[in-house]
Amino acid sequence: MSDSAHVARFRELLARLLGWTFADNDAPPLAGLLRDRADDHGMSVGAYLARLASRPWEAELSVLVERLSITETYFFRHGEQFTALREDALPERADARSSQRILRMLSVACSSGEEAYSLAISGRQVRSDPDWIIDVTGIDANPAVLRKADAAWYSAWSLRETPDAVRRRWFCPDDGGFRVVDEIRRLVRFRRVNVAESGDGVWNHGQYDVIFCRNLLMYLTPAVTSALVERMTNALAPGGYLFLGHTDSLGRDPAGLELRHTHRTFYYRRAGGPPPAQRISSLPAPGESSAVAPEPGTPAPRMDDDIYERSLDLLRQERFSAALELIAVPRTGMPGARDQLLHGVLLAQSGRLSEAIELARRLSEENGLNADAHQLLGLCLEDGSAVAEAIGQYRLAAYLDPGFALPRMRLGQLARRQGDDRVAAGELERALELLAREDDERITLFGGGFGRLALTVVCRSELDACAVRP
Repeated sequence: MSDSAHVARFRELLARLLGWTFADNDAPPLAGLLRDRADDHGMSVGAYLARLASRPWEAELSVLVERLSITETYFFRHGEQFTALREDALPERADARSSQRILRMLSVACSSGEEAYSLAISGRQVRSDPDWIIDVTGIDANPAVLRKADAAWYSAWSLRETPDAVRRRWFCPDDGGFRVVDEIRRLVRFRRVNVAESGDGVWNHGQYDVIFCRNLLMYLTPAVTSALVERMTNALAPGGYLFLGHTDSLGRDPAGLELRHTHRTFYYRRAGGPPPAQRISSLPAPGESSAVAPEPGTPAPRMDDDIYERSLDLLRQERFSAALELIAVPRTGMPGARDQLLHGVLLAQSGRLSEAIELARRLSEENGLNADAHQLLGLCLEDGSAVAEAIGQYRLAAYLDPGFALPRMRLGQLARRQGDDRVAAGELERALELLAREDDERITLFGGGFGRLALTVVCRSELDACAVRP
């Protein structure tokens, strides 16, 4: 068997045993790991693969998990989600649990415990009464990080996004770092769980008020992802909340879940339970039109279709001034979202960046679920050197419409620029897959003058340049 065939077999076994998927760019480091593990056992590569496939080998799986896991995390990562948790999700769940006086939360792929302890602190902030039980479970397949989680000692770097008041209240200085106070440690327990397996006792029906599963789904096979999402949904109490990472999405219409948008972030609520305090009505599914519906009887002014198509054609020809003149023809009422989007693109392409940013912000504020508005704002902000905010807008665009290739492509390119080749490879591979089906009009609006073929070549070139290491 050739080296490439050995690596392909190794990838198949990792998918079956752990549910993990790997990009083609991961082949060289996987080949190195495969040789190392075979050598450590005094086996040929073929014999090692045969042993791995033949019967349970828990000790070896533990080593593979430790060697392959991505463990970088920190307390209160993606703070907007924790703000939504404290101000929206937990107060609502506490009202629903007022008779039991208990809040249960789960951190999936909890790594070294920062997220699980952040959940516990948030729970205690919302319900400080000691009569309330805050119960948090953290699960991960990596025994090494779980040992660190149990120890609850962290460097200052792990607390880099932790507010000073929170640090003073819930951490104590210890040996050059910080240890989580016992009051919080008692609220959290950790378990070793492989998400490719059933995880007995973890996924009981209606068990949790909140589940965090962030930036994991992109590393799992489609079958494992589907099974895990179903387990998490079923494990939520009616009205319970699911928070995913910015790289994860549940597609157009996740069964049993409702999309919510508050505090500049998106998350899901399980259907049923008491009505939420700030219900979002008539949410469009990602990928569907997200224009705000007018009041009955209100005219919905929009550009004449012929003028719109002619303006698009001028955009393709890079005749931006002529297109702006064409769409400037006075019309009664305010233009619709489609027309404003084209106007914003033309302003940006004409170098009138501040006007384009103002228009894009207005569009995204009028309807936070408009993926195209977030994409336009991201492009404008990136050109204005506000790269961090631009990344946030691209993430929102990709989150709202999982079939939207262009924000994935920009996220991959920016991740490469920042030296994060693993994230870049994941985003670029997804973009490459989606580009074949990308909407022609979106390519015209957001492709920067490149057509589908040219964008595909650029995307493939960026992906080939990623030097992914475990």
